[in-house]
Amino acid sequence: MWKRTLCLTLAVLLLLSVPGALAVTYRQGSAGEQVRTIQQKLKRWGYYDGAVDGIFGSATRRAVVSFQKKNGLAADGIVGPNTLRALGMPVSGSGSVSSGTSAQDHDAALLAKVISAEARGEPYAGQVAVGAVILNRIEHPSFPSTLAGVVYQPGAFTCMVDGQIDQPVAESARRAAQEALGGSDPSGGAIYYFNPATATSSWIWSRPLIKVIGKHRFCS
Repeated sequence: MWKRTLCLTLAVLLLLSVPGALAVTYRQGSAGEQVRTIQQKLKRWGYYDGAVDGIFGSATRRAVVSFQKKNGLAADGIVGPNTLRALGMPVSGSGSVSSGTSAQDHDAALLAKVISAEARGEPYAGQVAVGAVILNRIEHPSFPSTLAGVVYQPGAFTCMVDGQIDQPVAESARRAAQEALGGSDPSGGAIYYFNPATATSSWIWSRPLIKVIGKHRFCS
């Protein structure tokens, strides 16, 4: 009996040690070449009309749900083994991001999307400041520790609710994202910002003001 148990344990350990041996899933917040492939397939079949950028955002999720409903799959917006098979893709792999360089590229692209959606039309310094706030949250214990986690945290950014995140990205936002990632922080270390003309939360007014840039108040 102990020999059978030992064999099973060794088999499990061997399986876990082999890259790509376990099935992977992709969901909102994932990024990488596999997500890009998913977007390409969905676009080719008419489910997706957004940018093929390798970032699993809300538009990609909606396309996945439509595809799943059409193909009799659980419509949860998550690309797991069954959905991958329906898409004609392998069900195992090394993860959602293939390399460090790719991760940096996709972080820059995601940050630019949020900056464009949240601060399009703001002064350039204000766009960099919005990017800095997002990056500051990653380092703060009250927020998720990854860029995708901060961006997709429920209720964190208006653009994730009103669909602005899926609009074309302004070139200034791309430059602002790179500058923020390079360490520039016009916000002065802020972890919050808001527009007084559109803010609906009374709580946000309680946050200590650091500075005002354009229409945004940046707070600690």
